[in-house]
Amino acid sequence: MRSKPYPRTHSLSGSAALALLALLPAVALAQTRVQYGRITAVTPTTVDDSTGRNVGRVVGGGIGLASGSGQSSSNRALRTVGGVAAGRRVGELATRTQAFEYTVLVGGTNTLRIVSEQAGKRVGDCVSVEQGQFANIRLVPDSRCAPPPRPAAAPAPTPAPARAAAPPPAPAVDPADQQAANACEQAKQQVLAAETDEAFNLAERRMRLLCGE
Repeated sequence: MRSKPYPRTHSLSGSAALALLALLPAVALAQTRVQYGRITAVTPTTVDDSTGRNVGRVVGGGIGLASGSGQSSSNRALRTVGGVAAGRRVGELATRTQAFEYTVLVGGTNTLRIVSEQAGKRVGDCVSVEQGQFANIRLVPDSRCAPPPRPAAAPAPTPAPARAAAPPPAPAVDPADQQAANACEQAKQQVLAAETDEAFNLAERRMRLLCGE
């Protein structure tokens, strides 16, 4: 039986997310890449100046706003902060909460690590990993992922050599998941654009809801 060290979280419903998205001011928005995978490890971690530069790590959640979210320079996002309040407060998002490193097996072949302050995700969960200017991880229906691997059976006699089968194609991205990923990306842009503390607080709440936290 799997342990449950962290409380579960639930993503915002599609209709509520769309309603919140309609309230966001229009900004330039690039398509966010969405990949599905299963979590294979969850490790509590700390966030420091090297987090965004750690090779192989993607930095998500509010932490990614301060770290550059795994971009080529760890402070790329901070260099683009246009809001007065965001410039003062975005660093708080990276230091005020416990962080977790999620190891995700994508497509049954590739492994990536994403650091986020989001809790409630467990080994075996099916998640989407969203990567644009920023990054995010969220729970999605189990049907989005390939079945979890079965326990290894007793070894069988070695068969005759055969050509290795090609890996299965990546599952198509559900349009609702793509829309949710784009909404999360836009919400994070609005956090960085906040000019006042009131605007920052409102933008941060929208980000938490639209990013599935």
